[in-house]
Amino acid sequence: MTAAIIDDLNGDPPGGGRWTCVADTVMGGVSGGQLRTEIVAGRRARRLTGTVSLANNGGFLQMAIDLAADGSSVDASAFSGLALAVCGDGQEYGLHLRTDDVRRPWQSYRARFRAPGAWTAITLPFDRFTPHRLEAALDLSRLRRIGLVAIGRPGPVDLALGDLRFY
Repeated sequence: MTAAIIDDLNGDPPGGGRWTCVADTVMGGVSGGQLRTEIVAGRRARRLTGTVSLANNGGFLQMAIDLAADGSSVDASAFSGLALAVCGDGQEYGLHLRTDDVRRPWQSYRARFRAPGAWTAITLPFDRFTPHRLEAALDLSRLRRIGLVAIGRPGPVDLALGDLRFY
């Protein structure tokens, strides 16, 4: 990937990937939500809203993007981390990374952030991401997917993303 931009909401994401809304229903849960592009606090954003439920061993709602349109990996090893602009409900969220080493739906590399009620710039260095249910070290040369996730806490979700970049 030559550009640091993953999605700045000025047209389609440069890598060709599309944002999707994924809920725990893929694993039997009952959480639900939607992902829309709309104006949030005066700024164009991808907005994830819904409700997380812990029923039926569920507990997540996420907006995710494949970095390449065909689902292949990209080389992000020239970058130090991810920078994002978020606005939300004051709750804590996860930023999850998937590489070619991630084989199971519950595996990822994870970092946490809080989404305050006003637009806020956040940087998450790659060295803050920890493996979840896998032993392979994070291989940035094989990065495939990024997800912003409400996970493990029941209740409403309201998270807006105004910009996502490598830095």
